[in-house]
Formats: sequence, structure tokens, C-alpha cells
Amino acid sequence: MKTSASPDTAWLEREYNNRARVPEHAVHFERWARDSAQARARGPALLDVSYGHGAGETLDIFRAPRKSGTPPAPVLVFIHGGWWRSLDKSDHSFIAPPFAQQGACVVVPNYALCPAVTIPDITLQMVRALAWVYRHIGAHGGDPDRITVVGHSAGGHLAAMMLACDWSMVGDDLPLALVKNALGMSGLYDLEPVMQTPSVQVSLQLTAQQVAMASPARLPAPRVRDGRGEFTAVVGAEESGEFLRHNRLIQQAWGEPVVPVCEALKGLNHFSIVDALANPKQRLHKTVRALLGV
Repeated sequence: MKTSASPDTAWLEREYNNRARVPEHAVHFERWARDSAQARARGPALLDVSYGHGAGETLDIFRAPRKSGTPPAPVLVFIHGGWWRSLDKSDHSFIAPPFAQQGACVVVPNYALCPAVTIPDITLQMVRALAWVYRHIGAHGGDPDRITVVGHSAGGHLAAMMLACDWSMVGDDLPLALVKNALGMSGLYDLEPVMQTPSVQVSLQLTAQQVAMASPARLPAPRVRDGRGEFTAVVGAEESGEFLRHNRLIQQAWGEPVVPVCEALKGLNHFSIVDALANPKQRLHKTVRALLGV
């Protein structure tokens, strides 16, 4: 990365503008929207459940098929990307069916978007969403003691923040290891270069204080408790050097005991990695199933 004293903004734009790097990104978005509409139509899904009272504070629940008397299902919480300023949970419903069919309860939360809110605001929204899931998912067939968080891009950042969260500060009823494990896909773990990228910063309006408080790589490593709390970091091998660096950075910052897996997945770019997550034949999908135990 270029030095913060004299950022090369043209270089940063090339590194962080994924839509420019992947000209066919619109094809991915169109397919995601189409497949997601079909996923919601097929059900069973409980849509637009409120987890709070603020803008964007709703989530969708896709239940796993269960027979009476069977144990509750492990829970997959998927947090979408979009630079904290675009996209929606409804664009990502297609993630749910492949995991639900294998016995997982899938939750897809929404959040408010920048610049109406800040990244710390969004992080706290996800804290409220995860607290809601822990307290209420049992009524929907999910196991609150088996929560796995997966996020893409900005969602990868948020997944890491959920693992780093001190849940004792959120509620007396919440366990310290509320998040069993987490996986970041193409995540952003240090917000300083993001703050220096003009086309992104115009919406995010990051400050140095926000960078310090909301960069996972600048926070203490989460404690692994009884085998819980591990983070898996993956990125598409065809992504920019900066996204590859972020993927390595979180392992360097938190250490291999917390981040035992740090991989660049061959043949995948910033958008096709999301398709791989939903494809049962892909290694990434199988990795998340292993985290879930299904």
C-alpha cells in the first residue's frame, strides 16, 4: 500500500474499484436479483423481520426443513457487501437455499447505508442483529449456540467486527462466544486506505477516529474460547493486490490461532466469489458447511 502521508489516489482507485476491474459485474448483479426473487418465492422464508427500530433494521429468515423432535439447526448469518453504501439483503436471498437444504437456518440482515449513517453505526446495527438472532432464532428452529457469520467485502469487515465484539457490553444474557466462528470473503480489515480512496470516501465520510475504532486489524485479536471464535479469511485470487493484502493482514494482525485459514481462491474475482459461496460444488461452499457442521 502507498504511504498515508502521500496517497496515490489514482492507484487507490484502481485497487479498490471492483466494478471497473470486473466489467461484467452487472451480469452478476442481475443474476443475484433474479435468483434471489426465486428463492424468496419458493420459501419457506420469513421476510422483513424487525431486529431494531432504525432505518434498515430488518432481516430475512430461511428455515431449514426439520422433522419434529430433531435438534435445532446451526445458524448461518450472511452479511452482504456493497461498500457499506449500496446493495440490499434482497439481492442475496439466493445464498440461503443451498445451505437451508443441507440443514442450516439462514439469516440475511439488512443495514442502513452510508452516507446517511457511518460505518460504526452499521457495525452497531449488526451487533443488534446478532443479539436478536441469539435471543429469538430458537423460535424459528435455529440453535443460538451455533451461530456462524459470513460476510462479503464490506460484509467481510462486519463479520470480523462481530467476532471481535465484546458481547458482555451488549447484554447480560449474551455469551462471550456468541459468534461460534466467522468467515470473511474479500473483506476490508484496515479502513485507512479506504478513507484515502476518493470515490468511496465521498459516501463513507470516514474520520481517523472511525478508522481506529472500526478497523478489525487494529483491534485486539478475539479470544478463542473452547474452540470457538476462529476466523477464516478468503479472497478471490483474481482480485486486486490490495484485497489480497487485506486478506493476509487480518491473519498477521490476529495471529494464526485465531485466523488459521487465509487463502486466495483460484479463478475467482470480487463478484464470482459470491456465486461460489452458493454453489454446492465449490470449495468455498463446502468450507462454510464445515463451519456450520452440516
